[in-house]
Amino acid sequence: MRGNMVSDTGRRLKTYASFVKLEHTLFSLPLIYAGALLHHEGLSARLAALILLAAAGGRVVAMGLNRLIDAEIDARNPRTQQRELARGAMRRGEAWVIVGLAGLLYAASAAAIAPICLRLAPIPVALFVIYPYLKRFTALSHLGLGLAWSVAPAAGWLAASGSLEWISEVGWLWLFAWLWVTGFDVIYATMDEPFDRQAGLHSLPVELGSRKALQVAANLHAMAFLSLYMLWLTEFYSRASLVWLLAIGALFIWQHAVAARKPAFAFFQLNGVIGFLVFGFVLFGLR
Repeated sequence: MRGNMVSDTGRRLKTYASFVKLEHTLFSLPLIYAGALLHHEGLSARLAALILLAAAGGRVVAMGLNRLIDAEIDARNPRTQQRELARGAMRRGEAWVIVGLAGLLYAASAAAIAPICLRLAPIPVALFVIYPYLKRFTALSHLGLGLAWSVAPAAGWLAASGSLEWISEVGWLWLFAWLWVTGFDVIYATMDEPFDRQAGLHSLPVELGSRKALQVAANLHAMAFLSLYMLWLTEFYSRASLVWLLAIGALFIWQHAVAARKPAFAFFQLNGVIGFLVFGFVLFGLR
């Protein structure tokens, strides 16, 4: 009996872990730390830990809300039918408890960093609530996700500074984040083009076709790379950071060389690496 209880608990925890997709924090966390470094090159262990907790809590809130809002759509989409809410492995009440606990972690961590971080904490949450609804109305929904994720470097800068003064210093990195995430969300949407078209949902692949949509994504990523180049010219101008910048450019080229054939690889694996390369670019640019 006890063994069965332990086994059931293990399965529930595994289901919860799969639901929150905590590993997706790896997309935003390097940019949060990069934004913090732009304000202050050295971060205390306390601040770095609080940023980690806030990022994890915020990411779980964002993912949980997305899954709750899209549960009915996910249940009809062949690619997403195995998600926890879609297949009935979790109840909506359980999902809301997870979102609530993560929200408490997010808010408590933000408050511990600085009062202004707590006051502005609802903004990213609001953006992540709005984003899932955009695809019901507009093919430009990708810009909404890009805007939501672009908060990451600005949030890191705010955590390090405790003030909105001189936040324009993070402007090029913020623009990079917006263009980068918008572009890779277009790549991601190509995997759902047939279903979205049938379901009446909107995306650039539905509006333009996957081939032209991928061209748009490539242009967005070219502009994202140019944003980092402008950051290098205006703030760094160091040979060490130039190496990291060239590596980012090489991954963008690789990503779009394989995006049509391997969209999942281009979206998940390559973009996960790009985030860490951006962190290295900023870290070595400040030395």
